[in-house]
Amino acid sequence: MKEPVLILKNLSVGYDEPLISNINVEVLPGEVIAILGTSGIGKTTLLRTVSGLVRPLSGSFDLNVNKRGGLGYIPQRLGLVRHATVIHNVSLGARANIGFSRNMWKERSERTMQALEQLGIAEKANEPVRRLSGGQQRRVATARPLAQRPQLLLADEFLGELDNLNVELVFESVDQLVAEGTAVIMVEHHDDNAVKFASRIWNLKDGVLHDMTIDEWKQQPKGGEEE
Repeated sequence: MKEPVLILKNLSVGYDEPLISNINVEVLPGEVIAILGTSGIGKTTLLRTVSGLVRPLSGSFDLNVNKRGGLGYIPQRLGLVRHATVIHNVSLGARANIGFSRNMWKERSERTMQALEQLGIAEKANEPVRRLSGGQQRRVATARPLAQRPQLLLADEFLGELDNLNVELVFESVDQLVAEGTAVIMVEHHDDNAVKFASRIWNLKDGVLHDMTIDEWKQQPKGGEEE
């Protein structure tokens, strides 16, 4: 059996008070997990905790990934260097997971351009990010971990501002990472996208994380569970 890339043990997350308590779940390589729940329930806080940006209130989590480039993160506000070019932003991802070698610059360049081509923005390579549309910026933010090739990718609302065609394009690209063993945990607002792309659902409700299969999720009564 594959070793988990992430193990959450009795984890409670939040700030002054817990938003979600006693989380006990594991994430295996190649899984795609969608986090669903109402506004302010802790979806983003959970991702930020796993990324190391927020300290757990209690409990712990184990990240079984490479220290260099093993964890990828697309934050809600994308985290792009807006004054820098598209190619510079994406190459930061490639650099994160490439060690020092004679061919590192070549590999970094190849990974960067491949990611831009996959997401249909290669022609924007030398444009400053600030000149791009919101949807194009989101594709740049996705291209960065594609070039990085992490073992675990955390993605917070990375499908926002994308039309249906580009949603499919983004997920075709991410699916290539998943096929190579990358696990993905994504915050998603649209149930349809979650059901279509995820293999499991983490449904956050009343401070509890419910780990569900897609079939179990479909059987649940729905009532405006969007953030």
